[in-house]
Amino acid sequence: MPTYIIAEAGVNHNGSLERAKQLVDVAVEAGADAVKFQTFRAASLVTRKAPKARYQTETTEASESQWEMLRSLELPEAHHHALLAHCSQRSIQFLSTPFDVESADLLARLGVPRLKIPSGEITNGPFLLHMARLGKPIILSTGMSTLGEVEQALGVLAFGYAATPHEAPSRDAFQCAFASAAGQAALRQNVVLLHCTTEYPTPFEDVNLYAMDTMRAAFGLPVGFSDHTPGVSVPIAAVARGAVLIEKHFTLDRTLPGPDHQASLEPDELMMMVCSIREVERALGTPLKRPAPSEMANRDVARKSLVATRAIQPGELFTEESIGVKRIGEKGLSPMQFWSLVGREARRAYRMEDPLEL
Repeated sequence: MPTYIIAEAGVNHNGSLERAKQLVDVAVEAGADAVKFQTFRAASLVTRKAPKARYQTETTEASESQWEMLRSLELPEAHHHALLAHCSQRSIQFLSTPFDVESADLLARLGVPRLKIPSGEITNGPFLLHMARLGKPIILSTGMSTLGEVEQALGVLAFGYAATPHEAPSRDAFQCAFASAAGQAALRQNVVLLHCTTEYPTPFEDVNLYAMDTMRAAFGLPVGFSDHTPGVSVPIAAVARGAVLIEKHFTLDRTLPGPDHQASLEPDELMMMVCSIREVERALGTPLKRPAPSEMANRDVARKSLVATRAIQPGELFTEESIGVKRIGEKGLSPMQFWSLVGREARRAYRMEDPLEL
């Protein structure tokens, strides 16, 4: 299956519907499968006194609170409808990450095909349960998490998907749901895990792509990669390591004001990432080691055959000294037959460098 590529517009629209539509157009031109925004209400997400993250302080007005910053980046419901219509017109899937229950319900009503749980909500049990009970497939981002925290979150999701209505939620119930056949089946059917490092930009030494293998082995679920590193090399490497989904922030212009622009790809870089991933997919092939169709014509030219090192008369015994190994430009007797030929009688005469026969 081709890697599912999400062009993460996030909040890089800066509150402008027109800019959001331009981001959709860029994602389409780059060849992404989906374009994803973020749906939230600042009042439901943060307190008015909550500080910003360090990277947000560095990329936005320092005196502005996190609540004020987020308030200016909200997408109203009307913009969601407009973006859905625009995505439909441009034949790209619209996705968005909800950060609160009200926003999740809005996306469900809009018919968004799958929901993304951001890394910051992986310990938010009530939110996880609500998301699973919406009955939609989920992409679970695992930034800042331990393997145990990922398992706990999956337990809540398994309970939300598989529990009967009369069962009361509890930590024991979540553990039982995670261990049950029904819970595991529900997770396999609905959940993709995303390896992620929640730093903008992420230092290369903090990426730890091997953790994808760990999660895949531990949970038996498909694993993708949400990338915050500079450039495109790491998401390409993640595809080579088996990522089924890639998510990458992009912007119209990295110099725009806002919290995520500086850690985002510009349009030409997004296109290069998508093209490179598609090339890598074609190169991965299968586990079977065999000659490729394109190299078959070169095999007889590149491989060597057994030839006479001097003139040989009929009936003469082949010796190690009279048998050489050279390229002849066509298929001849394989050098693997060297020892089978030594000591045999020549059936005909050979000139120097003639191909030999058994």
